[in-house]
Amino acid sequence: DTMRRVVRQSKFRHVFGQAVKNDQCYDDIRVSRVTWDSSFCAVNPRFVAIIVDASGGGAFLVLPLHKTGRIDKSYPTVCGHTGPVLDIDWCPHNDQVIASGSEDCTVMVWQIPENGLTLSLTEPVVVLEGHSKRVGIVAWHPTARNVLLSAGCDNAIIIWNVGTGEALINLDDMHVDMIYNVSWNRNGSLICTASKDKKVRVIDPRKQEIIAEKEKTHEGARPMRAIFLADGNIFTTGFSRMSERQLALWNPKNMEEPIALHEMDTSNGVLLPFYDPDTNIIYLCGKGDSSIRYFEITDESPYVHYLNTFSSKEPQRGMGFMPKRGLDVNKCEIARFFKLHERKCEPIIMTVPRKSDLFQDDLYPDTAGPEAALEAEEWFEGKNADPLLISLKHGYIPGKNRDLKVVKKNILDNKPAGNKKSDLINAPKKAGDASNPQNEAKLDEILKELKCIKDTITSQDERISKLEQQMAKIAD
Repeated sequence: DTMRRVVRQSKFRHVFGQAVKNDQCYDDIRVSRVTWDSSFCAVNPRFVAIIVDASGGGAFLVLPLHKTGRIDKSYPTVCGHTGPVLDIDWCPHNDQVIASGSEDCTVMVWQIPENGLTLSLTEPVVVLEGHSKRVGIVAWHPTARNVLLSAGCDNAIIIWNVGTGEALINLDDMHVDMIYNVSWNRNGSLICTASKDKKVRVIDPRKQEIIAEKEKTHEGARPMRAIFLADGNIFTTGFSRMSERQLALWNPKNMEEPIALHEMDTSNGVLLPFYDPDTNIIYLCGKGDSSIRYFEITDESPYVHYLNTFSSKEPQRGMGFMPKRGLDVNKCEIARFFKLHERKCEPIIMTVPRKSDLFQDDLYPDTAGPEAALEAEEWFEGKNADPLLISLKHGYIPGKNRDLKVVKKNILDNKPAGNKKSDLINAPKKAGDASNPQNEAKLDEILKELKCIKDTITSQDERISKLEQQMAKIAD
């Protein structure tokens, strides 16, 4: 029995990590030097976004995945913030929409053109203003369309309806100290946070109450992280009193003692956890480390099983993690990281070696697809829904994304909000409905003006051709 424990059977024991060749990296990028513990990079099946150094404001690059090689210094950026960008997050339900939080105390939501940027983007679709200090965390809701969470150094968490540009929930009295990170659970009904006061809190955002908390989750003073796992347990990383890096597993229903607690090493980089709910693997990337360690979480002791370490020479400044639908299932790729160096971004591909060319359904259970399970209003009214799953059997083919529309509500309009579908990333275009008389009058006016302009153009055309004939005669 002890022998069986030592060598545990797992299909992920031989996960093999490999950095891509040089020509498949993104080169000559000035990665941001802001001292902030976010990952500085966000990826999805279409684009990789990287926070970069920018003079006089905040900017990030958005590159189509295929745009590898040297990136020209004049390559367009997303640059509407007036202070450095601290965090970015792609919308899980629209691969062309990205949110950014900045030192300028605002959150901005951007629509990226389908084939990437040809000009710098300075106009966000919507600016969300409500924080009084810099905004260091942005995180989209996993299953409800247009619901975005932001957390700032004012120790407040705000949950926005991006479709209307409104702050609908403001949790500003739950944290007495800086919030290190916020994580949604699988269906987005709860969030968990790790804070500088060494507490991990589990919060029901709609009831605005803390439903579980643990003091001194990790004894050390350096930053912690806490994330929800698919089964509802919480995984944390932090430091012991002796400054050793630790990882722990908790059951939110009983936070007295951890389910598991492991010491790792004495390095001082903050561990960023990236979690794959389909395989239950957690990848730990330390800022300033040159390795990625990965662990499998199971329900048998010791619960957190070390699998392996991917090591390289260069330390990482930040890291992006590709959603499952962006991976190459034909190569048995189970994870792809985008590692930031000082001057470049290097993809690292994790595969499970298999001899067969057939689709490996044990590696690829159905995964969260790009369709939202709920509208924003339904979630704010109290509904929950699990992610809508898709099969990856034939690979993921991105569909066409609809544009993000923001409908500003009329403050004078005091009708009950319940029957308003104002969230419009994917709603039918009711905004341009010309049913009321006001709109019809406007339309008539516009049509008249257009007719006028057309008439003017026609008469000018005639005049020009006459003048040309006269000129020709004079020249003859």
